[in-house]
Amino acid sequence: MPLHLNKPALRALGIAESFVRSCPTSTIAGVVMRADLRVDGLAYAQATVGGDDGTESVLRLYRQLGREDVNALILSGAAISWFNIIDLRRVFEKTKRPLVCLTYEESPGLEKYIREYFPSPEEKLRRYRALGERQSVRLKTGYEVFVRVRGASIEEARILLNKFTRDGRVPEPVRLARLAARAAQKE
Repeated sequence: MPLHLNKPALRALGIAESFVRSCPTSTIAGVVMRADLRVDGLAYAQATVGGDDGTESVLRLYRQLGREDVNALILSGAAISWFNIIDLRRVFEKTKRPLVCLTYEESPGLEKYIREYFPSPEEKLRRYRALGERQSVRLKTGYEVFVRVRGASIEEARILLNKFTRDGRVPEPVRLARLAARAAQKE
């Protein structure tokens, strides 16, 4: 599905998570928001902390919503729930929706930590490397974010993020999904 950025009823699904390492599962929240910043839907899923089910959890959340009118997905990070790595290509292929995966700081990456924390890190390292490089995007707010994009250009991703970012660097659907995930997370 192409990204119709000028559509008045443009909707994005913001996805974020909350976890506590001492708990076996994390809470993933998804917030559907219109371009006029009205919330239009909410769903939850869970993922295993340190596990490998993040991709399926995101897809389950998307299916649970049953929203054909969602135009794009905005994910807050590809390594959720303590190194539970989301396969961005698979999410894009299954949802058939453009996907923008955000991070907020430059970093040398996670390979060192994956090797340090997991006794058999090969599969996690393969998944992590498959994510590809991040690209820098400057938002209208003056902040820089780093993105991995599937199904859209970097310029389309910048326009999408600017439509949903009021201030700072976190788009509203992601900001609200993060708040919802934190509120629902059981310790």
